[in-house]
Amino acid sequence: MLIVTLAFVVFLVFGMPVAFVIGISGFLYFLCNSDVPTAIAVQRFLATTQSFTMLAIPLFIFAGHLMNHTGITQRMVKLSDVLTGHMYGNIAQISCVLSTLMGGVSGSAVADAAMESRVLGPAMIKRGYSRGWSAAINGLSSIITSTIPPSMGLILFGSVGEVSIGRLFAGGILPGILMMAALMATVSISARRRNYLPERARGPTLREVFTSFYDCLWALLFPIILIFGIRFGLFTPSEAGAFAVVYAVFVGRVIHRELTWEKFRTAVFESGVDIGAVMLIIACAGIFGFGIVYDRVPQFLAGFLISFTNNSYLMFLAIIIFLILAGMFMETTVITLLMTPILLPVAIKVGIDPVHFGLVMMTTVQLGIMSPPVGVALYTVSGILECSPQETAREAIPFFIAILVLIAVMVFWPGLVLFIPNLIFGV
Repeated sequence: MLIVTLAFVVFLVFGMPVAFVIGISGFLYFLCNSDVPTAIAVQRFLATTQSFTMLAIPLFIFAGHLMNHTGITQRMVKLSDVLTGHMYGNIAQISCVLSTLMGGVSGSAVADAAMESRVLGPAMIKRGYSRGWSAAINGLSSIITSTIPPSMGLILFGSVGEVSIGRLFAGGILPGILMMAALMATVSISARRRNYLPERARGPTLREVFTSFYDCLWALLFPIILIFGIRFGLFTPSEAGAFAVVYAVFVGRVIHRELTWEKFRTAVFESGVDIGAVMLIIACAGIFGFGIVYDRVPQFLAGFLISFTNNSYLMFLAIIIFLILAGMFMETTVITLLMTPILLPVAIKVGIDPVHFGLVMMTTVQLGIMSPPVGVALYTVSGILECSPQETAREAIPFFIAILVLIAVMVFWPGLVLFIPNLIFGV
């Protein structure tokens, strides 16, 4: 595995597309190991994509794009504005609330960051918000999307680690809401110092809140239906993806009546691009992952880490630091696919609940999308709002700290993550 690891690092440093970095490095393992037939590499490439559970990923991606073309996003923005218009930095507050609401629609943090920067960014600049600060909050608030169900990261973690996706979805609800609260509090403190004044002097009336909630009712019901549908056996997580597509078409065509054939074709095209990129990484990771398992890397690493400590909190600290560093150089999907089979057995061995570990791991991993030097969302939001990534990263520091504090709370208070899964699915 030494040659494979060196090749992986070298290819990554030279800027090769990450799917090819994983695929070529993984294939080198078979070329350097005469005991393993190279035909297995091809088999693993195909077999990884044939998982029934993995079918949920392209289906949820397609459903998310369909919902984005049915007027749901505009309704969510209106609801967020009603709820936060009286707060300091209210457009940034909208970003936090919108990410929480959009978690049940997109499931993709990077897509959410790009959408919010395009929708909210111009209004932020017009109100006098600095470009870097605006880009920072739009980027980091999108991490809420990857915690609120249906999160693509949680589906990947559950599929690779063989952890209940239903329990992971339920476990993400409270941390997602608390992340919204933490970021909103940070926005309020920062906006007061910068004199980013509220748009309205008073809070919303009950009538305004009710009207806005009613307009968003079908979108807000979506994650609730998913979790209870999985809980009561109406559908598996993969079948839930198919339900999500049908639900999106129904809402767009029958309820909101905004889904036209032209919008449907656009959603299909956008989904094809996203699905192709994600599934290529997953397929290549299947080759790389075979070598990791065959050489018993998880068992070796578990023994190595446990030789230092059996304390679950110290183990969590070591893993979190490792994931933050890895997120600075690797794409989050790659980290999830490669690190889950390595780190999850270590966590279980020191007594950490797999659902608890999964939520902490995925929240930590998602910080990488806004971390230099290769954060995808960092460059995306900076490009849309026309500011340097360095400025965005600097302005993002208070928001990073808020999320790290939440991660610490999740580590020391497992009940925050496990309360709803245990309530719905049993202990």
